[in-house]
Amino acid sequence: QVQLVESGGGLVQAGGSLRLSCAVSGSIFSINAMGWYRQAPGKQRELVAAISSGGITNYKDSVKGRFIISRDNAKNTVYLQMNGLKSEDTAVYYCNLGPTLRGRVPGDYWGQGTQVTVSS
Repeated sequence: QVQLVESGGGLVQAGGSLRLSCAVSGSIFSINAMGWYRQAPGKQRELVAAISSGGITNYKDSVKGRFIISRDNAKNTVYLQMNGLKSEDTAVYYCNLGPTLRGRVPGDYWGQGTQVTVSS
């Protein structure tokens, strides 16, 4: 059974940093792309960043230069380093296993979500 467990969300002031982690159970992690998505109140879930099994990355335009997605296949974990946080980054962040088309189409497995709140 595949499980994704996120951690690292919280409350931070504008301009601050947070690092999200997503640990994936099972041996399928290394062969799959991973993605981070977010959903703000009243808005649709959107792609934030994706990373292929080979480490190729793709980012939402508004987070380029501020966020970094990375993965550690030995630990079955994907990370999202978020720097220079803005109030508009406030959302619930979800990790996803197996997105395709550079993250534009999410896979079937989701984490439970972690809240990120940026105060201005």
